[in-house]
Amino acid sequence: MVSIASFLPDDLQSYVRQHGARECADLAAIRQETADLPEGEWQIPPEQGQFLSFLIGLTEAKSVLEIGTFTGYGTFCMAQSMPSGGQIVTLECTPRYSDIGRKYWKSAGLDNRINLRLGMALETLRLLLEEGMAGTFDFVFIDADKKEYGEYYEFALQLVRTGGLIAIDNMLWRGAVADSANQKNSTKSIRKLVEKIGSDSRVSFSLIPIGDGLMLAQRQI
Repeated sequence: MVSIASFLPDDLQSYVRQHGARECADLAAIRQETADLPEGEWQIPPEQGQFLSFLIGLTEAKSVLEIGTFTGYGTFCMAQSMPSGGQIVTLECTPRYSDIGRKYWKSAGLDNRINLRLGMALETLRLLLEEGMAGTFDFVFIDADKKEYGEYYEFALQLVRTGGLIAIDNMLWRGAVADSANQKNSTKSIRKLVEKIGSDSRVSFSLIPIGDGLMLAQRQI
């Protein structure tokens, strides 16, 4: 979340937004309706949604876990690139957000690919493990409570298959991670996870300055 952050000059960022994404009418409608919310800045930008969609198609992911649905823009982006029979399990604790996405998922004929599970993310992640879902997901996208990022990452490593990909949003946190004077809990949590992944032998990784920073980590063992 927090799509306002940009590491490009305004004119170049506008160019990327104009030419770096494809949006059908329903996807654009989610973005536009979300933009009118007080929390609208939480939405990922179109070029990041396009990148997620590209990654799903590239990896041919059939089983996706999304931690943090918000209004379902990213969910839509990923679902539209999944092969027939694919499914996203997406976790959200605030129904008034996910209800926005649900109507557009249905309109686009994607609702049969999306399994929305309402509740607190950590509790639902524990339930997924109890349900025997360990090592079954091809792709995990994390974009939820920053203070719990470390815990989400550890759950993701249990739930994604060997060779599967984990994508984590907001890993540059509007540049706050590079500001040693910023000691807010959310910033410290993200900074700690960036450093952890960098030395984690369980994954290979790449930190990409798209949106507010996207960390990709591939499970190796």
